[in-house]
Amino acid sequence: MPRRREYLTITKVCEELDITRDTFYKWRNKKTAPRCTKLPNGDLRVDRDDFDEWLESRKEAA
Repeated sequence: MPRRREYLTITKVCEELDITRDTFYKWRNKKTAPRCTKLPNGDLRVDRDDFDEWLESRKEAA
């Protein structure tokens, strides 16, 4: 059975990153936030796989 896609709300993304919504939207304006999907009602969602890839791409060597 195929795995169902998981979409995160902006609130959930902010909770996972321990950031404010304001910070998320600042990142979005700078085009550094994870890719979002805009729903017909204007709400944004972030695909869990895209979020995990985005987070992984931010790792730095110590």
